[in-house]
Amino acid sequence: MPRTSALRFAFALCMITTAVNLQAPLYDALAARSGAGVGATSVAFACYVLGILPVLLGLNGLADRVGRKPLIVTALLLCLAATTLTLLLPGLVTLGFARFLMGIGTALTSAVAPAYMCGFFAGEDTRRPANWVTASTALGFGLGAALTSLFVLHTPTLTPPSLWLYLGAASLAFMLVITLKDDSPRLAQAEMLRLPAYPSGTLGYGLAILLAWASVGLVIAILPSALAQHGLAGWAGFATFGICSCGVLFQPWARRLAPQMATQVGLVILPLAYALIAWGALQGELVAVLLGTVAASSACYGFIYLGGLSGVLDVAQEHSSRASAGYFLMAYLGFSIPVITTGVLADTFGHGAALWIFGVALLGGVVAALGVIRRDGDAIVYIREEKRQ
Repeated sequence: MPRTSALRFAFALCMITTAVNLQAPLYDALAARSGAGVGATSVAFACYVLGILPVLLGLNGLADRVGRKPLIVTALLLCLAATTLTLLLPGLVTLGFARFLMGIGTALTSAVAPAYMCGFFAGEDTRRPANWVTASTALGFGLGAALTSLFVLHTPTLTPPSLWLYLGAASLAFMLVITLKDDSPRLAQAEMLRLPAYPSGTLGYGLAILLAWASVGLVIAILPSALAQHGLAGWAGFATFGICSCGVLFQPWARRLAPQMATQVGLVILPLAYALIAWGALQGELVAVLLGTVAASSACYGFIYLGGLSGVLDVAQEHSSRASAGYFLMAYLGFSIPVITTGVLADTFGHGAALWIFGVALLGGVVAALGVIRRDGDAIVYIREEKRQ
């Protein structure tokens, strides 16, 4: 019975994250219909973060007051509403509002998913429920985009059947979730505001995830328009699937490494993978783009994500909640500001110059993050040795 409940919950998590990038292959077509450029598209894309940040910063204690299941149910309803909007009123403005709603849903989910899943694996290794949450959400982030690409490649349209299929699947997930048990305690006076913090030794990990998720955002929001110049816009969903979902395959290797080493490995891979993606997009080499996204995913959702979060929790200790909030704040800042900036540059100077400028900034950021992580790592080792003495 607990395993069945875990499967139902994992399906719900997958459906929530599937909604997020379901429209990704349509970005270029929606921009063309609205008479907008890449900059406007990247702003609509970043509305997702506008939905996430208020919940991440100001409503962290909501689950302690109302329980976990209501937040998951609300997230599913928001995703259903967002997808319905994009079906009824396809356009860039609608896309921005829909992504805002999905951002709220994702933030509500991330606040309770690990703890809720742990309840279905009582007495077992805590890494097991974490793996279920990671795998189901990462699969969802890429699944929606890949499914839409399949339909768009066959029949280009702004309202592909994948949106209708999603409404059916998410409705099923909703029915499965509302019957789940939720035994979490309710605390009427629980603190709602938990501001992020950056204890000594965590800044390097924050910089690493900022760079990683900036690269993910670029692939989702800007790559479709670059591929469209070579008649490959329909394949953008598979690129999104590659960079979002394939990182799960590399997580077992990331777990075998110390957090500092795993993050450093990811940082070394990231600019090389980005170079392959950018070259492939500009030259119209689809194989290079897809291989590059898989390599980038190994860094973004494998080595850097797991290594960085583990490193933050290891260093922060009693401040783990606020330090985790700080880590994800850096991640979502990377998911928005660099993407918007690159979109504006693409409109002003063209895709070639914009991708080149992003690459130079990425390389500089990687060098800086490696330096900070190594410095902090050496300092932490020294402090711990002093305490032992």
